[in-house]
Amino acid sequence: MTEAKRNLLLFFDRPIEPCFMQKGEEQAVFELPDNYYPEKYKFASNVIANRFGNDANKTIPVRNIALPNLSLPMQLPYNGQFSLFIPKHRQMAGRLIDIFMGMRDVEDLTSICSFCQLRINPYMFNYCLSVAILHRPDTKGVDIPTFAQTFPDKFVDPKVFRKAREVTNVVPNGSRMPIPINVNYTASDLEPEQRVAYFREDIGVNLHHWHWHLVYPGEAADPAIVNKDRRGELFYYMHQQIICRFNAERYCNGLSRVRRYNDFRQPIEEGYFPKLDSQVASRAWPPRFSGTTIRDLERPVDLIKIDVSQLETMRDRFVQAIETLSVTLPNGRQVTLDEETGIDTLGNMMESTILSPNRNYYGDFHNMGHVFISFAHDPDHRHLEQFGVMGDSATAMRDPVFYRWHSYIDDLFQLYKYKLTPYGNDKLDFPGIRVSGISVEGTAGTNTFGTRWEESTVELGRGLDFTPRGSVLAKYTHLQHEDFTYVIDVMNTTGRGVMATVRIFMAPIQNEKGQPLPFDEQRKSMIELDKFTTSLNAGNNTIRQRSVDSSVTIPYSRTFADQSTRPGDPGAPESAEFDFCGCGWPHHMLIPKGTAGGFPVALFVMLSNWEQDRIEQDLVGTCNDAASYCGIRDRRYPDRRAMGFPFDRPISANSLSDFLRPNMNVRQCTIRFRDVTLPRQRSEPTIVSEYDSTRRPRHTCPCNESYTPAEIDALIRKPYYYIKCNHKQHIF
Repeated sequence: MTEAKRNLLLFFDRPIEPCFMQKGEEQAVFELPDNYYPEKYKFASNVIANRFGNDANKTIPVRNIALPNLSLPMQLPYNGQFSLFIPKHRQMAGRLIDIFMGMRDVEDLTSICSFCQLRINPYMFNYCLSVAILHRPDTKGVDIPTFAQTFPDKFVDPKVFRKAREVTNVVPNGSRMPIPINVNYTASDLEPEQRVAYFREDIGVNLHHWHWHLVYPGEAADPAIVNKDRRGELFYYMHQQIICRFNAERYCNGLSRVRRYNDFRQPIEEGYFPKLDSQVASRAWPPRFSGTTIRDLERPVDLIKIDVSQLETMRDRFVQAIETLSVTLPNGRQVTLDEETGIDTLGNMMESTILSPNRNYYGDFHNMGHVFISFAHDPDHRHLEQFGVMGDSATAMRDPVFYRWHSYIDDLFQLYKYKLTPYGNDKLDFPGIRVSGISVEGTAGTNTFGTRWEESTVELGRGLDFTPRGSVLAKYTHLQHEDFTYVIDVMNTTGRGVMATVRIFMAPIQNEKGQPLPFDEQRKSMIELDKFTTSLNAGNNTIRQRSVDSSVTIPYSRTFADQSTRPGDPGAPESAEFDFCGCGWPHHMLIPKGTAGGFPVALFVMLSNWEQDRIEQDLVGTCNDAASYCGIRDRRYPDRRAMGFPFDRPISANSLSDFLRPNMNVRQCTIRFRDVTLPRQRSEPTIVSEYDSTRRPRHTCPCNESYTPAEIDALIRKPYYYIKCNHKQHIF
């Protein structure tokens, strides 16, 4: 990494402290031009520069460039909250992203950042700089620090910060013990929803939601930043999977599935008291009391004036588009919602990105739902309150009503899916391929998933402003599962080698009362666990796939990546396993909690024809290990089928067993929970660099030219890839 790129990461260190103060392990300071200092510091700019510069180990000269017009992004108060759900905030952020993207080189980007860091709201500044780093061609490979390190106040009990300041002032760095975060600190056992607080308030889960919206921004002058492959469909599918996972957790804890929030005139029964403080806004996040009803919003400070009836109108127009399978463009022309791209169009309409075909007509339903709920406690700003946790993508998943809102949004998407023709055998069958058996092997036992609690630590020192430097660890408890391996027996009677896509799903068999789930409900409850490609030799094959290689998740070390541990520079071979998007479901939440007696689930495996699935693209050097929910940066979504295939459409069958084709199989398994807490093991599983015949069979292309294991390892990265045959240029 060049020195200039490395300097950009310093803006994420202690984000509220001015950039002329010492930053990072090197205790670096930015050497600012006099006109860059805000008015409150200008009279003492020389004194400030000498005070912090003399003790610094490194000084970074800042170019004095012609400054762009920052009047729009500076309208957000420095000590206010920032929300991607509020239209005005999105406009401000879009303008700042455009400014950052327009800088001619990294040095100019550093210059404008040093000016903005002293004036722009820290939350918005962090978001916009992160988006710019992810999308600028000259900052490729620069991985931003995790948001939990930069702004831990959005994820951690505020009592931890009081203890942290005490510890940093008293205990020398290197001798500090981790500070424990209390479990279930937001409510008591009297609140039924607290049974699933471990899911809603999990740091990794909330980081996933924040990072997804970071990777997929909805506003920018450059359409390429927003217009990523199948973006709207991915918005639908990622949130649909969250609801599937949350409902499974509820069943495991004796709770019914989420009740949709579809009547905006009725009170929201669930209350939520977040117990979070904002370090930027210097105030506690407001609660929402039980029985609160959303009301018309009139908040001049946020440029919001909207009635509940307008939210209902947006909903009705969205439903009308589904019923007619067409959308109305601004010029009045009708465009058909076809089977191929209809869900993508609806996803862009629902989130109301700049890709929406008619933003003025279809409105901003998803975002404004968040806004209405987040301001329910103070809709007219009479109490000078800011929005609640539903107004922030980093905190929204903590609130029980998030899942009620998104359950209803998923219902609207399902209205469209019900309009589609069920898949026929031409799409479902894989002639000549039969899945003869599937099982799960692991320490919990055959066909048993084992879960428990785990105690882990997260570094907070980067986000503790105006405190002595050094490491500050917080210790928290989260769900974890035992490692396991899928074993899939396949018979290939085609008489030749073929490539297949392996699709693995899990679904509950029963609800919280032990009653069987109707098949249509079970179909919509399918949780994607993994998806990968494999070669099948003629005859019998045994596929073994480790849980740690899931295409859905990223491991703990990547969810909470510490940039100081990077081996080598970004893009270098030694750092290939470290560099990643950061977007991915946390691996410790791959499997639902289960029960002490064993919660029954159906494990479904399907092998589909890779010739019908494949997307031909080079994935060498890309972050593709959590592609199912996050796609692949700067590439097409690595599967031609609809997301959630084969369960994304209605099925003409009465049960899962009736639905099975020869290339599918199902196994009843159990999830057994042990109420014990174990410390996290420091050694993280890594992708095997040597040839392992159980994971990567030798590949032979259609012209029978073989590739050695070393050649394969050099060309591919799990889970999606293609190899170009040097002999006849076959793609396989």
